Amino acid sequence: MLHDLNVYIVGRLLLAALLGGAIGLERELSHKPSGIRTNMLISIGAAMFTILSYEAARQFGGDDTRIAAQIIPGIGFIGAGVVIRARGTIIGITSAATIFVVASIGMAVGAGLTVTAVFATLLILTVLVSLGFMESRFGLHLRVMNFRLTGGNVAGLGDKVMRVVEEAGIEARRWHSHATDEGLFVEFEAQVTFAQQRDLLAKLMTLGVHCDARPIQPVTPL
Repeated sequence: MLHDLNVYIVGRLLLAALLGGAIGLERELSHKPSGIRTNMLISIGAAMFTILSYEAARQFGGDDTRIAAQIIPGIGFIGAGVVIRARGTIIGITSAATIFVVASIGMAVGAGLTVTAVFATLLILTVLVSLGFMESRFGLHLRVMNFRLTGGNVAGLGDKVMRVVEEAGIEARRWHSHATDEGLFVEFEAQVTFAQQRDLLAKLMTLGVHCDARPIQPVTPL
């Protein structure tokens, strides 16, 4: 009954689950869409299809890469599912790329390239953790911010604010302005780094207005 199951296949599937789960854990701790279960299942599935491709060709003949070759377009479909457009901003690209490389790790394990798969996993974890830390540490990560300005002379203030934003090389979206008892109220959204946000607020405050910037949290896909 278990003549088709051997220690090598079991070991490869368990290793694929372990490596995919390690990357998924980092994604889970970072509160990203694709977590432990997603990456673990993708890695196991890619390894399983690679094993099936080889075993089917060995027993019945044919190209031993035919089934494995279909993994890539299938993973592309899954990766597209975690990329969403929220308030004019594309998010989830890193999660989609992670899913793509996790599938390659599963394929490597299924093909018996275990050392390569382990090294690739360590490399991916290094990229995700260290570069993510550097982005946060040095403010390189882009965030969608909501900027609000209140006060100042109503006449011409909107044009001045727009000129400052354009000179900073920032694309403003969802621009809205109206007169209030305290002066002109201007609101817009922009995707900026921490350094861009700081410099823009400093320049806007020279116009004699009260400035406020708040992060916009996009809806996280399941």
